[in-house]
Amino acid sequence: MTFAVDYAFVIATVHRRPRRAAPSAVNRAAGGPVTPGVTHTRRVAGLDGIRGLAAVFVVLNHVFQRAWPGYPVNPAPFWAAEFDYGRFAVIVFIAVSGFSLGLAPARRGWRFDSLATFAHRRAWRILPPYWAALGFSLVMTWYVLAQPGWARPDGKSVLVYGLLAQDAVPVGIPNRAFWSIAIEAQLYVLLPALLVTIRRTSAFAMAAMVAAIVVSVGLLAPHSVLMNDAVIRFVPDLAVLFAVGVLAAGIATAGDRIRRQPWGWYSLFAVAPVVLILTVKGASWSNDNLFWVDLAWAPAIGCFLAALGTSRPRALIRVLDARALRSLGSFSYSLYLTHAPIVIAVSYGLVLGRVAPGTPTFLVLVAILLPVTIGFARVFAAVFELPFQRHRGWAPLRAAISAARRPAQTYGPAPGRASHARADAT
Repeated sequence: MTFAVDYAFVIATVHRRPRRAAPSAVNRAAGGPVTPGVTHTRRVAGLDGIRGLAAVFVVLNHVFQRAWPGYPVNPAPFWAAEFDYGRFAVIVFIAVSGFSLGLAPARRGWRFDSLATFAHRRAWRILPPYWAALGFSLVMTWYVLAQPGWARPDGKSVLVYGLLAQDAVPVGIPNRAFWSIAIEAQLYVLLPALLVTIRRTSAFAMAAMVAAIVVSVGLLAPHSVLMNDAVIRFVPDLAVLFAVGVLAAGIATAGDRIRRQPWGWYSLFAVAPVVLILTVKGASWSNDNLFWVDLAWAPAIGCFLAALGTSRPRALIRVLDARALRSLGSFSYSLYLTHAPIVIAVSYGLVLGRVAPGTPTFLVLVAILLPVTIGFARVFAAVFELPFQRHRGWAPLRAAISAARRPAQTYGPAPGRASHARADAT
């Protein structure tokens, strides 16, 4: 039996949802209720729900841009205008990434067990689905439909995007959503330096230091071509969101005095001025000042992640940890990677020019694209993401393939009695 067929067995079995973990020994001994936050498996409830909602928000943002191109010149109704700020979902993804990656080091005195292991696991986790999505995007662009106005990708694009260097080298674009993947990979390289800073100072000092550096770059950008180019290409404000996520991981694993702070209320207080500024200034100002808007969101997002890591507010966590949102979050990375070419193909190939612009176009595209992109991402993840997420290396993947082969060999067709006897013996 070939490797491809064996791998298909793994794909078919990898999605069998494990049973919910039983209450931890600590909770059983205490006789109290099991909190919906960090279990004995150290999974933070609600994170998958946030990832899933953020990925859907990105899809809606790209649908919005086709329904109201050039917004705010073409005004959208108040109920849809918020979908114009798709960058919000990206900064949430980055902060959640810092939070998730910071949890394990925070529990070990802000140290990795092994830098090599960390690098291998990150590469194994993000690169297989990313490279597969790159191939899918190129096929869709070359052979199905490319968005008008985009530089057509070529062989150089394949190399640059394959090496995650798209923010440094301008080339034809196979998938506009890929810009943030390169930024996140660079933040993975930055993480060890953040941990060293925390060990020598504190998590709060680390976040403040990163913020001070990034704010200085932002202030110098209008007066320096080099700094301005760096802000546009490398989006350093996302480093602050990543650092704030790491800081939130430190709060989630800190002592009771820090964990018991009302982080959810702090998040609400931090949100209020940002919402007020965005409402007063409007969409044009917001899109022209994404750097500062991103930074303004950082305290609220950090406090919210800290609240989530300390199991509060429980009602919201129960909603975010609902089975549907957990499932959506489990393949949110695939949804983010693959949705853009599908949005382009459906928008320009089927809908635009055939449906009235504005709200009718938006509603038709949402009705088509949400189920199509989510369904495709689910299948894509089944092949290119979840097997690599569950089996962290070639050896575990080969072991899973071997385990998947045994039932097929046991219950496969056997022509003779001797074959039946061997099957019974196994």
